[in-house]
Amino acid sequence: MSSLTNNEFTVALNNYFQTLGTLAQQLVELAGAVINTAGSLIAPITKTATGLVGNASNTVAQVYQGAAAAIAPKK
Repeated sequence: MSSLTNNEFTVALNNYFQTLGTLAQQLVELAGAVINTAGSLIAPITKTATGLVGNASNTVAQVYQGAAAAIAPKK
């Protein structure tokens, strides 16, 4: 049999579960940090993408207007 007393087993078991709890807490904190970082990255990327789409649509409209003006008969 084991040479551990009930008290030693209880202490060991308590330490084991305390370690598991600490690891779980750190995992949750890490997941939260990842989510915050992802949110911090997504906001400027979304803003830049929106600006690019707006600029591209303005450029296409200007090209279309220029082409239409070049094709239209002059008075």
